[in-house]
Amino acid sequence: MYKAFLIKYGEIGVKGKNRYLFEDALVRQIRFALKDVEGDFAVTKENGRIYATAKSDFDYDEAVEALQRVFGIVGICPVVQIEDKGFDDLANEVIKYFGEAYKDIYEEKEITFKVNARRARKNYPLNSMEINMDIGERLLDAYPKLKVDVHKPDVLIQIEVRSMINIYSIEIPGAKGMPIGTAGKAMLLLSGGIDSPVAGYMIAKRGVSIEATYFHAPPYTSERAKQKVVDLARLVSRYSGPITLNVVQFTDIQLAIYEKCPHDELTIIMRRYMMKIAQDLAKQSGCMGLITGESIGQVASQTIQSLYCTNEVCTMPVFRPVIGFDKQEIIDLSEKIGTYETSIQPFEDCCTIFVAKHPVTKPNLNVIKKDEKLLDDCIEELYKKAIDTVERIVIQ
Repeated sequence: MYKAFLIKYGEIGVKGKNRYLFEDALVRQIRFALKDVEGDFAVTKENGRIYATAKSDFDYDEAVEALQRVFGIVGICPVVQIEDKGFDDLANEVIKYFGEAYKDIYEEKEITFKVNARRARKNYPLNSMEINMDIGERLLDAYPKLKVDVHKPDVLIQIEVRSMINIYSIEIPGAKGMPIGTAGKAMLLLSGGIDSPVAGYMIAKRGVSIEATYFHAPPYTSERAKQKVVDLARLVSRYSGPITLNVVQFTDIQLAIYEKCPHDELTIIMRRYMMKIAQDLAKQSGCMGLITGESIGQVASQTIQSLYCTNEVCTMPVFRPVIGFDKQEIIDLSEKIGTYETSIQPFEDCCTIFVAKHPVTKPNLNVIKKDEKLLDDCIEELYKKAIDTVERIVIQ
């Protein structure tokens, strides 16, 4: 029955004179999302409406699933579009639509309905109220068991009179947010854990393009641990679009920190160098911020004092979208976006391999900076090597 989807958006509608830029970005994202769906689609915009119209047979469920991953979409409405051939033809199409969409439910129980018409084309001979009443009357004649409920109907039949006439009653929730690419670019510090993929998803939802950096520590972390992070980046890219993953060889820096610095400060000093490297890579690729999955108090390196010490090395803003979430809230969101099962695979990352037995929870920044000077004889060379040997993987 359905050959098209009417795409509804939210925040984009209040963007004033720049709205067309956001609409165009959303159209591009919809085309990108549908390109791997079985079928051929035309994505167009018309007077505040965006349509994805099938030009061939297509997989309905697959198309809906793809559209539900597009940030900027508030609602996905499977729509029947007809040409204006007069009111009788419209009434017959609505009766046919109701029968095909709700026949099984109608035969099993009493259904309430309401007709809500919008006449965007003002030269249509009936106004919105007249369309509501006359279509409602035709439906009651065709389906005698129907009841009208103008407050909380079981079925809200929407009729939009435009260049074509849209008939729909189903609105599938979208991902909301803003279209990717409308809010700049940021660098995600991506580990193999639960939190950082969720953080990347949440920032991408605000229209930010994502690049990612992963710190690899062979032979202490395996190639399978690296593949796990590649898999996580691919899962996030289903929402964010293509991601460039920077794989940093971090072993030598970690060993130097382990050998020269106090062990209770290992994680803090290591995190400071991760932030420095990620920021340098971010500047190279035009990013304007860093993204981490840190949550206050979740581990020793995420106390307020620890975050203060790691943040001190950054000149870019650091976005921490899960900062106030508890672990279960983060897990729930990771399950929703499909990253949880991959995140819990038992492959250690470099953060867990080199963790101290008794890490400091309230580090003093002056003490940390003093102890970092123990690395002065080697860190510059190791840092340069880490930057120069970055492996870049483009993930679609």
